[in-house]
Formats: sequence, structure tokens, C-alpha cells
Amino acid sequence: MDLPPELRRLQAVAETLLQQGRVLQAIEAFEQLLRHEARLPDAWYNLAFLQHRARRFDEALASYGQALVNGVAGAEEVHLNRAVILSDHLARHDEAEQALHAALALQPRYLPALINLGNLREQRGERTAALEAYEAALAIEPGHALALSRLPHLKPPQRADDPLIGRLRRAIAQAGPAEQADLGFALGKALDDAQAYDDAFAAYAAANAASRAAGGGVRYDAAAHERCIDSLIAAFPDARPRGMPAPPAVGPRLIFVCGMFRSGSTLVERILARHPDVTAGGEIDLLPGLMRERFGPMPQVVSPLDEATLQRWRTHYLERIATMFPGARCVTDKRPDNFLYIGLIRRLFPDAVIVHTRRHPLDNCLSIHFLHLSHTMPHALDLLDTAHWYRQYERLMAHWQRLHGDTMHDVDYDALVADPQPVVAALLEACGLAWSERCMSFHEGDGVVATPSGWQVRRPLYTASSGRWRHYARHLDGLQAALGMPPGKEPPVTA
Repeated sequence: MDLPPELRRLQAVAETLLQQGRVLQAIEAFEQLLRHEARLPDAWYNLAFLQHRARRFDEALASYGQALVNGVAGAEEVHLNRAVILSDHLARHDEAEQALHAALALQPRYLPALINLGNLREQRGERTAALEAYEAALAIEPGHALALSRLPHLKPPQRADDPLIGRLRRAIAQAGPAEQADLGFALGKALDDAQAYDDAFAAYAAANAASRAAGGGVRYDAAAHERCIDSLIAAFPDARPRGMPAPPAVGPRLIFVCGMFRSGSTLVERILARHPDVTAGGEIDLLPGLMRERFGPMPQVVSPLDEATLQRWRTHYLERIATMFPGARCVTDKRPDNFLYIGLIRRLFPDAVIVHTRRHPLDNCLSIHFLHLSHTMPHALDLLDTAHWYRQYERLMAHWQRLHGDTMHDVDYDALVADPQPVVAALLEACGLAWSERCMSFHEGDGVVATPSGWQVRRPLYTASSGRWRHYARHLDGLQAALGMPPGKEPPVTA
């Protein structure tokens, strides 16, 4: 479309701001452009992209809709982007699946839509349907790393000579670092299921090395993380500043489930979600997003938050919860790393329930090392770095316990799987919930579980993951020492 000179100049300014990553200014420029000329599908697409980055999810959906109405090229990508927003940020999973089917109706061989469809079906516990989506992707691209890497989770091998293990090894040999990481963690999972533990440990080590390479050789900065923990402790030295009134309790009751990654938080949320009064919120990224926006990804200094800012954040959080879960009486926010922000949670929501999940340190650290986390979490790529992160977690949790220990409830994963009834009863009591027998059959619940533990929590309680470190004991002397545990002895469980 030919535009008059002044609109061409405005379009150029908007696109330059987009390229520079100046999100809010670019949004204003594209909105101004579209007020003058609304028939610009690429401008609508770019505006939607920026609104997504700015966490204006409803606005992004509307702008993507306008891009479609105005005939944007590559409409299947627009439907995919809408599906991501609907599933990842708005918990509107049925609409997300409809968007993925719309993308595939336009382009049946569109691999990103097939992979996302498989992932959504996994989150819903639809094993056969998920396999169908991944196999459809592999029929188009037999070596597709993401599709192939999901197969051990859906069809766990029972023997070390399972053909899937050989298929994964061959794919790794032909892949680049990013794909080697995807496939390598899958190979480790397959070998662990086949009880080939030494080979599994080697596969996980190689996968972590590949993940580091894919991230440009990223390294964990232990000193910076210590300064981050120092800043959080300094920012919240007291349970509540003197003279600061408690905000009124509005909206649903909030239950924050947090702790180390892989410490049992998904299982705890799943148990709570079976209660008739509880709605599972999953890993809501609102609090980490607000903290990053104000202080950066790893804050070295956290300045005091005035009551006006706290009220704005409080309102933003509650409005988003109301949009995502209308009419809910009690909502869980199961973002594990919210343990970093317990001081902030207490300032925002003094009446919220905080559930802290914990697990044997060796099992916890090993499970993190065996999980394909983003290379933006480099402490997961090396067991000694994971141990350092764990010790800093212990240091921060000791601070929160001093301030808020009487208002937090600990759930020990190992105690839960060994004898669930008393642990579940204490959990419900701490959350102010009446006993419900349904909570003991958490694995029978439906709904979406969007975490790496999705398949585990759809099984009855099992103890195989408790004490799992023993299978790998010969490789863990360094980890035990870094955690302050004498090598060669049965490590104690720490509180």
C-alpha cells in the first residue's frame, strides 16, 4: 500500500524503535500509524509482538486479530503466536488449541504448530494425542529434535537396547549444540528409565555441556548471585515496616507454592487443585516479571518499595488473576522461584498462604542437573554450581524463616511420598481448607500441568524419586562436599 510521505516517515520511525528494542515507544509509534491508516497488516503484527513483550496480552490478541482481518502474510504464524499467549499467559487452553488447528488448516506441515499441539496435549495428560502430534512432526522431519526428545517421556524405554535409545544417539551425532541439548536430556531420561545409570549420568553431563555451548559458553556468576541474595535480605529486613498498614483483603485467597525447582511444588499444587475450593494457577510469572521490570533479572540493589508502587503491583496482580480465573475462591501460584520474593509477597498480600516445598538436597540438585532448563539459568549446567545456588537458597530461606516462619508451611517431599495422609492433612489445615478425600487421589484430576513434572503427577504417589541419588552415588562426591556433606556417608536431610 502506498502511503503519504508523513506516514512513511512515521512507519520508518516505528520500525526503527522496534529494531532498537524500545518497546513502549515503538508501541506508541505503531498505534499512531494505525490510527491514520488501519489497513496495514504488518504494522498490526509488529504492534501485537510488542504488546506481547509488554505483557499486554489481551491487546496483543486483538492486534493479531486485526493482522488476520487485513490479510497478513504467513497467517499460520499469527495463529501460532495467539496460541502461545492464550496457553502460556491467559490459561485459555481450549482457545489455544483452536488457534493451533487454525494454523494447521492453513499449513498442515507447519512444524511449530504441531510441536505446540503436542506440548499442549501433554500438559493436558493426553498421551496418545500428544504422540500423534509428535509423530506427525517426525513424519515431516524425521530428525526433528524437539519432537524426538519428547518420546522418552511418552514411551519410557525399559531396556538399554531399546531402539529409541539408539535413535536418540544417532540424532545427537548429527545435531548442533542446541539440538544436542534437547536430545541429550531425552537420552539421559531414557537411560535412567532403563536403569543404565552410569550411561545416563554421562548423557546428562554431555547435554548440559551442549546447553552451555548453545548459550554461547554462558557461565554461572556465583559472586553476582550472592550479591543478589544480599540485596533481597537487605531490602526486606523486617516482617513489616513500622507504621505501614496492612492492605484490605480482596479477591480470591492466594496460596503461593514455592521452593527449589524440582522440590515437589507441582505435586503439592496438584494435591491442592483436587480440593473443591481451589483453582490451580500453575507457574504464574507476574511477580518475577514485576521484579525484573523494576530491578533487572539479577538485582544487585533492591530499593524500598513505596506504598503507591505496592498498591499498583497488588492491583495488577489481582486483576490478572481475576481475568485468568474468574470466580475462583482460592488460587495457587506455583512459581518455584517465588521463594526469592517471599518478603515482597508478604508486603503485597499479608493474608496469603505461603507453602515452601523442600526435598533431600542431593536428590534436588541432581534432579535440576537432569532437567533441561534454559541456559539463562546457568547454575543448572554444573553440579557444583547447582550446589552453590542451593546453599544461597538455604541462606535466603533462613532469613524468611526468621521473619515469617510462623506464617509459612513446609512440605517435605520425601515425607509426603512415604506417608501422604498426615502431610496432606497438615497442608490443608495450613491453607485454611477443610479435609477433602479427593486430595488423596490427585493423580485422577484433569486440567493442565505445564511443568516438567506433568507426567509424574498423573501417577499415584511413588517413592522411586526419593533417594534417587543413590543410583548415582559414585559420581556425587564433589556435590556432597559442596553441600557440606561428608563424602562416603549417608547424607542427612536438612530442613
